[in-house]
Amino acid sequence: MATDLTTPAPARPDVAPIQRRTLRLLFGTQIIGGIGVTIGIAVGALLAARVAGTAVAGLAQSAAVVGGALLAVPVTRIMNGHGRRPGLAVAYLVGAVGAVLVVVATVTRSVPLLFLGMLFFGGGTAANLQARYTAVDLADPARRGRQLSVIVWATTIGAVAAPNFAALADEVTSGWGLPPLAGPFAFSAAAFVLAAGVLLALLRPDPLLTARRLAAAEAQVAPPATVEAGALAAATVVADAPVAPPAAATVGAEAPAARRGAGMRAAWQVVRHRPAARLGIAAVAVGHVVMVAVMSMTPVRLGESHGDADVLRVVGIVLSLHIAGMYALSPLVGWLTDRLGRRAVILGGVGLLLAACAVAGTAGHHTPRLSIGLVLLGLGWSGTMVAGSTLLSESVPAAVRPSVQGFSDLTMGLSGAGAAAASGFVMRAAGYPVLTLLAAIAVVPLVALALRPVSEGAPDKED
Repeated sequence: MATDLTTPAPARPDVAPIQRRTLRLLFGTQIIGGIGVTIGIAVGALLAARVAGTAVAGLAQSAAVVGGALLAVPVTRIMNGHGRRPGLAVAYLVGAVGAVLVVVATVTRSVPLLFLGMLFFGGGTAANLQARYTAVDLADPARRGRQLSVIVWATTIGAVAAPNFAALADEVTSGWGLPPLAGPFAFSAAAFVLAAGVLLALLRPDPLLTARRLAAAEAQVAPPATVEAGALAAATVVADAPVAPPAAATVGAEAPAARRGAGMRAAWQVVRHRPAARLGIAAVAVGHVVMVAVMSMTPVRLGESHGDADVLRVVGIVLSLHIAGMYALSPLVGWLTDRLGRRAVILGGVGLLLAACAVAGTAGHHTPRLSIGLVLLGLGWSGTMVAGSTLLSESVPAAVRPSVQGFSDLTMGLSGAGAAAASGFVMRAAGYPVLTLLAAIAVVPLVALALRPVSEGAPDKED
């Protein structure tokens, strides 16, 4: 589409080998980290129920979600100052510390330590999410969607393999004197440490620092008229913000200032003057809200029509189909993002989310139809996540990109946690059909934002 930031840029053969190496490395660590995250989540609620009681088991899972969102702030600060490599490694190591704390809490039956451990355990999720942005630091503009989506897809392998390791990990660690269900978290800690070590040793040169050096070199050799035009485009790119902040006056002044103010406030100052960045963040957050709200209450809905003897089996099948919808086709979604444009795929994702709400909300107790609704829900989430993340990454300068991406993950995580908490109250007060209706209504502002015509400049030139 005319408003998409998909104009091909001249190929830079000097970074192609670095990008290929980076993608291979990220693909491998995503699998390792995905196993670490999923194996803990798979038994987290059961473990929390044994230590703290069934009433607060769900809160322990929410703590991991909130922890992943909040840890995006310090992790992006590290990335802003030192690059992707130390940022990703620190996130994984924090997750490893959290997993160890959960094991200790299980041994000592300490509820506060359990919640603290689950909060830190979210570091593994934060690293998994930030890895998708690392994949596009040096990507060719025409291939950004595909390369980001491949890293998202790698999570599928870890998510599918992890539950099969849970029983093995529990059996192996039982000989160490650990209580039941503590073993998977010990396995998670080992996986996170391994992923951090691989990244620290092999993610060289750092893709973000390399992208910044290239942007600075291109800015130095650009003719004065080009630099002034780029700065002017950055100042006037937004239809509803005709006067740009002073920091946007020159390209050379923007980057150092952004690096010094590497926080959420600096990120918001950039985002609020860029319609494409706002759309990217909104797409990621709204898609996540709808997915979490409907998905989290689907097991409860299934429990209304299935007895205790087979409800877990049915829930497992339905949620497996849902996860397949989220991740399995993400390379295709990435290809469509590059082929059709970011906005087109975001709108397609919104359409799938609306269809999912309609199918699931009217399914009654018909499990096959509810399963179709959950598959559509996963596909809609994939569309908004891949296209929204790609659009966000390319619509802001490299100097502030990690901060803006961290701001997006913070917004997504906190929104998802709020949706999960609110969905229980809506389900109890009004039922599952009303919940799906409210989730469908939540996408209306995103549709309005995606359809709003704006004039967007070339993002790579603004750097």
